[in-house]
Amino acid sequence: MDDHIIFHIDVNSAYLSWSALKLLEEGASVDIRTIPAIVGGDQKTRHGIVVAKSIPAKACGIHTAETVASALKKCPDLLMVPPDHTYYRKKSRMLMEYLSGICPCIEQVSVDECYMDYEPIRGKYGTPEETAAFLKDSVREKFGFTVNVGISDRKVLAKMASDFKKPDLVHTLYVREIREKLWPLSIDSLHMCGKSSAGLLKKMGIRTIGDLAETDKTMVESWLKSHGRLLWEYANGIDDSPVISQPAKAKGVGNSTTIAHDVTTAKEAYEILRKLAESVSSRLKKKQFLAGQVSTEIKYSTFQSVSHQTTLLTATSDADAIYRQACELFDELWDGSAIRLLGIRTTKLEDEGQPVQMNLFEFQKEKESSEKQKKLEEALKKIRSRYGDDAVHKGV
Repeated sequence: MDDHIIFHIDVNSAYLSWSALKLLEEGASVDIRTIPAIVGGDQKTRHGIVVAKSIPAKACGIHTAETVASALKKCPDLLMVPPDHTYYRKKSRMLMEYLSGICPCIEQVSVDECYMDYEPIRGKYGTPEETAAFLKDSVREKFGFTVNVGISDRKVLAKMASDFKKPDLVHTLYVREIREKLWPLSIDSLHMCGKSSAGLLKKMGIRTIGDLAETDKTMVESWLKSHGRLLWEYANGIDDSPVISQPAKAKGVGNSTTIAHDVTTAKEAYEILRKLAESVSSRLKKKQFLAGQVSTEIKYSTFQSVSHQTTLLTATSDADAIYRQACELFDELWDGSAIRLLGIRTTKLEDEGQPVQMNLFEFQKEKESSEKQKKLEEALKKIRSRYGDDAVHKGV
């Protein structure tokens, strides 16, 4: 019998698939999954990046994260669809609720992927391979989009297996199979091996995952420090981490957005920061957290990133307070260059019910707060809980 079995379930091209479903629900005659199409960018300005791509778009040589201008040169007839994150969150929630009904031990790691522990349902749906096939087929039949399922006795290998040939497939990658299935792959395909790490390893003569696995671990550590050790362990199938169905307490709550067109005025930036602050505030309140620190991030059109943070006198989840601090940080940071991404992140989180030390200024402000404002906040909260976070926004 195999060791403890873990599944990794990954939606195939999630944003593209979910956008396709939304368009079909709205009466579209063509499924964008069947034509060269991308999610992201702006059809008129030709700015932005590729967030997700269809299989026909991939066949044209289009890659995720490349610029829209570059993608259009490869495929002039490319269809571009703007992302709809509210719809994506809805589809993600439906999927995770469905999977949790099959097995309560799942660990969601992003909007479109999760791990599932096979042990609580061992034998209920057959062998691991039969169970994975049931999951894959039932998701397709119930929701109209496809997933890949990776099966392994190690978490990282389950993740790697789900990235094998797509879409709508099941793959195994047990420890006993890594020499045959994993080691021949390019070093670029190893989980957590980014471009920088892969580039350095190639300079050292390491071209495949097998090359890395058979290199002395201390040598790899001398090149890439602790990250090198992690990559070496992954290459050898070493990963003892379990499926954690209850996530650890968040260290921070944030949100960022890549802008379809370059932002060149403070007014435009403030409008975006307002929406981000409301999103972050909503997430803090849902998790019942107060934030003691706020940071603002700017990424320029040159891809240079800058950020700055400040500690708050009093921890808060209030959207206005987060917005004000984010704008102050923005004013300190911005050098007037064109902006392609803005982000707000809150850290130093405290539980909402925990006693908070209030300073004199905050106390006076709280004292002067009107009942009308409190009722407004409650009304906004009810609207968003019923119709979604994007249902209503305050003016700048």
